[in-house]
Amino acid sequence: MNKNPLPDLKSYEFEDVAFEQLMQKRIYRILIVCSNYDYYMLEEDGRIDERIFNEYTALNLRYPPSFEHANSAKSAIKAMEANKIDLVITWLDIGDFKTVETSKEIKEAFPNVPIAAISHYSTQLREKISSESSGNIDYVFHWNGNADIILAIIKLTEDRMNAEKDINEIGVKAILLVEDSLKFYSKYLPIFYKILLNQTRSFMSEGLNAHRTMMLMRGRPKILLATNYEEGLHLFKQYKSNLLGVISDVSYFREGKRDAKAGFHFLKYVRSFKRYFPFLIQSSDSNNEKYALELKGKFLYKHTQTLEEEIKNYINQYFSFGDFEFWDPVQMKVLVVAKDLTTFQKALSVVTTDCIAYHAKRSEYSKWLKSRVLFPLANLFSKVEYDDFDDPEQARTYLIKAIKAYRGFRARGIISKFNKNKYDEYLGFARIGDGSLGGKGRGLAFIDSFLKQHKLRQQYKDVKISIPRTVVLSTDVFDEFVETHELIRFVDKCSNDEEILKKFISKPLPNWVVEDIEAFLKVTKCPIAVRSSSVLEDSHYQPFAGIFATYMLPNTEEKEMLKMVCNAVKSVIASSFFSASKIYLKATSHTIEESKMAVILQEVIGKQYGDVYYPNISGVARSINFYPIGNEKPNEGIANIAVGLGEIIVGGGKVLRFSPYHPKKVLQLSSPGSTQRDTQQYFYGLDMNPESYQTSTSEAINKKKISIRKAEKHGSLKFVASTYDLQNNVIKPGVMHDGIRVITFDHVLKYNTFPLPEILQDLLRISQREMRNPIEMEFAVNLDVPKGEPKEFSFLQIRPIVESNDNQSKIPSNFKQSEAIIYSESALGNGKYEHIYDFVYVKPSTFNAANTRDIATSVEKINKMFSATESQYILVGPGRWGSSDPWLGIPVIWPQISSAKIIVEAGLNDFRIDPSQGTHFFQNLTSFKVGYLTINPFINDGFLDLDYLNAQEAVFEDTYVKHIRFKEPLSVIIEGKNNKAVIYKEGIHPKKTGASLEELVDDLPPDGFM
Repeated sequence: MNKNPLPDLKSYEFEDVAFEQLMQKRIYRILIVCSNYDYYMLEEDGRIDERIFNEYTALNLRYPPSFEHANSAKSAIKAMEANKIDLVITWLDIGDFKTVETSKEIKEAFPNVPIAAISHYSTQLREKISSESSGNIDYVFHWNGNADIILAIIKLTEDRMNAEKDINEIGVKAILLVEDSLKFYSKYLPIFYKILLNQTRSFMSEGLNAHRTMMLMRGRPKILLATNYEEGLHLFKQYKSNLLGVISDVSYFREGKRDAKAGFHFLKYVRSFKRYFPFLIQSSDSNNEKYALELKGKFLYKHTQTLEEEIKNYINQYFSFGDFEFWDPVQMKVLVVAKDLTTFQKALSVVTTDCIAYHAKRSEYSKWLKSRVLFPLANLFSKVEYDDFDDPEQARTYLIKAIKAYRGFRARGIISKFNKNKYDEYLGFARIGDGSLGGKGRGLAFIDSFLKQHKLRQQYKDVKISIPRTVVLSTDVFDEFVETHELIRFVDKCSNDEEILKKFISKPLPNWVVEDIEAFLKVTKCPIAVRSSSVLEDSHYQPFAGIFATYMLPNTEEKEMLKMVCNAVKSVIASSFFSASKIYLKATSHTIEESKMAVILQEVIGKQYGDVYYPNISGVARSINFYPIGNEKPNEGIANIAVGLGEIIVGGGKVLRFSPYHPKKVLQLSSPGSTQRDTQQYFYGLDMNPESYQTSTSEAINKKKISIRKAEKHGSLKFVASTYDLQNNVIKPGVMHDGIRVITFDHVLKYNTFPLPEILQDLLRISQREMRNPIEMEFAVNLDVPKGEPKEFSFLQIRPIVESNDNQSKIPSNFKQSEAIIYSESALGNGKYEHIYDFVYVKPSTFNAANTRDIATSVEKINKMFSATESQYILVGPGRWGSSDPWLGIPVIWPQISSAKIIVEAGLNDFRIDPSQGTHFFQNLTSFKVGYLTINPFINDGFLDLDYLNAQEAVFEDTYVKHIRFKEPLSVIIEGKNNKAVIYKEGIHPKKTGASLEELVDDLPPDGFM
């Protein structure tokens, strides 16, 4: 026998179920047409409203329907004209009440509204409807005083309304009942629906959160009712691929007349279609049992005293409802009982090969999964026959791998509700608590969602694109911690960061939070990043990038790890009240009570090398490039990458810059000299010694700075480095040659060993489209993976880059350089600024790169004054503002210059600089619409009138910095379209000196006179 090739699980794409599209048609309002007496009996004696409501809530069903009453055709039609009615139930009385005529009038007026008729007198009713009705009544039922039939009528009608789309298009399963006895199908249907809805309740545990659980309920199997052979055969042919089984009477109409063997004809047809298809014959004649068994069907005697119990047992066993019982045909016993997918997976690894083969040959694995609404996995199993495997062990291995792959797929794009008893390695993103996820948390959840939506995870061969395993402690953890220990008043009065941290560390987290963190740590076995996720972070308007803390912790034994993580969580919460955060909050008009904090626990991407842990590549990419070089275009985006932790990038250190669309044209690698000089010289790794982490206000407490030379012994440089051949003055790819190692990423960017440029092109394009805004993303890449395993691209964070929506500003065409203090042709921003009086600059005459930390302190003092008065200023200095390397510029953090509205980075004769690329610094520039200018006057790149500044009187001046306050505000124009900018001298306003006629007209007062 030829075997079919097994689907490759590494590349197999599960198709998610569109649960939100299920059950689109619902019964919300029901009109009961009957005499006032019958309705009174229903209302008072039957308590129909109350009973239906109780039935719905007991079965976890939403939207119980409401009832209206009409006692005649005329009042029924009037009620239907006044309100949308979804279902009419007519109460049949064989006496004076003209039910059939009433139904005909209603149907003629509202042909699309289904009508169900119900009565005590089922035999006479059948005859009356057969002789008088011409299809006006859709269903007829027998009333035995039990309101359960009303629930069955509602659900049967909904099932019929939604069957075509839900079953054939989306894959919901169904049970076909072929029965023409009103009494019996009126008895069966309530039983069936109770079994179905209890089955639904049993698989609710498969839902990863409350919303997902409710969505699963929509996928419960449907009931299809046929009352004759032809109708049953039609329904079977229409839905056979998704039927769980058939339950059929023996005697009913076939070819226009009653056929005492109709059910057997139906069974023969089904057996010709599928050997093991479940088929239950039920009959009032016990003599039919023998023939049913000969046709490989099962038999049920209708008049048994235990009818409901026997139907329930049959459905549970043959339609694979309830638990899965692993049966060994040799030992003749059940080996293991599986209640859910987790226990099902575990059972597969321990049961005998005879048991594996027994269920596989009967397709019972897929059948059980279908009954639990796990359609994607069931569909995969349906594509595989037992004969496709060499032996049962191969089948076992494949089944387990498939379940693992599906459980990973199912958890992606979902914010799971954290459950300490069920949390396992397959859950990618979970929430502890019910509060907000905060800005970063929302961004991560969004990433996880659109990676799944766009099927990006496995788009590239041998590459896995994902977010790291993440758990978010939502803001209600913050609230409970702060409120329980009454910390708001304390932080309001205390301005010492160390005291704040000490106070927070001394207080315990809520017990339930500690227990959940402990459950998380039992699953994850790698270092953990504990990150801030303030509700104010990464918003579209005021992203608080880099303001709050992130701590990285090495993995160690569980008790010590738990203590470290809890302390790090409290440290992150405390950081929302540190002085830098308070300054930032004030600058953005927020109070400390608004700075609610979610906290992210996230696996750190990378590998351990010696005593440190780091990824092969960390990076930041932006969908807009404010500094296009050569043939780069602004909308192609830009990326900065480095070896090791991303600390060096966000701090503005020396890293590699490239355009994803031009990866082989990297300015820093244009010559052997620039490659040596301008590429990464060191990187950061996480110290894996647990004692290296101590509670601290410094995030860098346990991060090691490692030189490229020292990393040689790690063996990680082979993925990212090239070699400088000093003797021949050439750069050679790889590290197989003797020479100086330089970080070029040539293997990735030039020789395509990993498709990083292509991945960034896709992610930047799709992310910008999804957010409808230019974006910045952080990522990490792990290239050093075991043989046969995919390389890892981890999407760490996404946030919007806020662009100015102001109209483009224009520098006048007759602009004269003598009018300007500063002129730049490398400017970021757009707009006119005419409210700034103050100018602060670092004095070139006393500048020395060795003193940049002292200069940062001087600038901070001046900034605090502006922050206190809520005013703004222009700031000019040499090198990179915000650089983590004091030899490249002034190492300020954002709160130290938060009131600067225009920032200028100026080169000196011996201090040439490139535009700053520190991600947090850059993000805050754009978020607050800060003008950002770069000049190198000594090579005619821009202009600075230093003599003009030196001649001005100082408000404040020390060794390094001078602060000038002009009497009139300075005019600043940043021409965003052409990246040009001018800061005019005092008293010069561009529209009044050399402005064009159009601009002068624009400046006229309303009456047209100057």
